[in-house]
Parts: sequence; structure tokens; C-alpha cells
Amino acid sequence: MKLTDDQLIILSNCAISAAYKAGHYISRQVNTSIQVETKVAGESLASQVFTQVDLESQRIITETLAPTLTMFDLAMLAEESVDDGERLKKDYFWCIDPLDGTLPFIHKEHGYAVSIALVSREGIPQIGVIYDPLRQQLHHASKGKGAWIDENPRILPVSSSNQEVLKVFADRSFLDYETYDSIIATLHEMLPMSGCRELQVITGAGAAINACMVLDHEKACYFKFPRKQNSGGSLWDYAATACIYGESGSPATDIHGNPLDLNRSDSTFMNHRGILFSSNQEISEMVQQLYKKLKNIDM
Repeated sequence: MKLTDDQLIILSNCAISAAYKAGHYISRQVNTSIQVETKVAGESLASQVFTQVDLESQRIITETLAPTLTMFDLAMLAEESVDDGERLKKDYFWCIDPLDGTLPFIHKEHGYAVSIALVSREGIPQIGVIYDPLRQQLHHASKGKGAWIDENPRILPVSSSNQEVLKVFADRSFLDYETYDSIIATLHEMLPMSGCRELQVITGAGAAINACMVLDHEKACYFKFPRKQNSGGSLWDYAATACIYGESGSPATDIHGNPLDLNRSDSTFMNHRGILFSSNQEISEMVQQLYKKLKNIDM
């Protein structure tokens, strides 16, 4: 079944409603006592930690979206639940990260968000909703309908006050990589390709906010190289922002410049091909070449 434009509008409004509800709940928990727990997941601490806030946010979202499952014959994939495989059978599935950026939330820092996407069985994002509870800002997009910040169309490219600085947004663990110095040194060598003279690395936020912040700058990127271990984020970390990028006109790809594999059949992890979000095509191509130069590096 192919969803009509009217059906996508209904589902987009449902996702926005769910994101607002969960985001407002999360905002009320920031200054409460939070118990941090761990689960079996990827290798990074960010993928292993969770709190009761994650679980309650997911409950709010899934309850809000539950009627759409039968009404539109949808599946659901959510970070804090077991993947039941229905996403591989249904024409579309909800892809939910109830609290992307649990670490910045725990540390009471900017960088956490609610992330909700609707993805086709072919792995093409149809709806993307990111709600930033701290800044009370909503990024949302529907395939073929453009991208929006709150009620305003997102206009790209964004003019930067300093176009000579390439901003690299990264997970907080990026600074601890054994290969960090090699990556930064090679990036410095390649800076002329981007038209920049300086490099600024900004860490601390979760995947959704990192991707959104890239779009706030004319020259910026967020990337993860492929690696053998289960890591690199998961489907729910990138599905919503991939839709927003697609409608904004900025590239969101794997590290080779191919479309993101957003319904990977054998895993929910994205380590197999990496991810690359860029503010423009020139920077995307520069990072792709960076990876080719450092292909043997394990991030």
C-alpha cells in the first residue's frame, strides 16, 4: 500500500503531537533525580545508557501512535524495545528514539531530543520529526512537502558569519579515538577543498541534534566511519534527520555517498556503511575522500 499525501499529512501531525508530548514530559524531568542504567547495545557508552525517562518517553510516543498501526497497517521500531522484525514485512514503519542524546540529558547539557520517523520498507524516510525540549524547537519534514523549523520553512544554505571555519559536529567519544589525531591532521590538509582555513570540532550532543546543528551552518558536517563492531548509531538515530535533509536539499548519506540503509535487514546498527551528514555536496565529497585516505582506520 502506498500512502497518499493526505495520509502522510495525518501521520505527520500524529508524529508531531507525539514528539511534543514526550518532549514536554522530558522537560519536566531535567531537574529531578535520575537513575542511570545500562543495557546490552553497541560499544559506546552513549548506546548503552538509559533512564526511566527514556522508557516513559517511549511509552508516551508509542501510545500516541498506536492507533495508526492498525489504521494504516504500520510496524513500529523503537530503541527501548526488541526489534520484532515487522519493519521488514510492512510497507512502512515508525522509527523512534524517545530520548536521543541520553548522556547530555543526564549531564543537563544541550544535545538531547525526541526523534520520530516514518520509513518505507525500502528504507526511504517519509516523515521526520525532531523536537528539542531545551530550546523548544521543532524540526519536521514530509517527503515532497519540504522541511520546517516550527511553522517556518527551513531555508538553505544558511549564511554563516564566518565562512572560513569548517565545523565538525561529533559524538563526545570522538575525542577519545586513538585515531583522532590522524583524522584531524588529514582534515586540516584537505581544508582547501571546503574553502575553509580553520577547523572547529564540536562534541557533546546526540545524533539528532548534531545533524540539526550541521544545517545551521553553511560549512559543517557530522560523520562516522564504518567499523566492524556493532556501533555507529542505529536506524532510529538517523531516520528522522535523513528525511529533513532530503527535503532541505543537503546530503545525508553513508560514508561512500550512497543513500542511508535505513531498513537494514540483519541489524539495526549503522556501522556497516557509516553515516555522513553535510551542509553541502562539496563538504560531503571532501569527507568521502577523507575516509578513502584513512580507510584502514577503525573509528
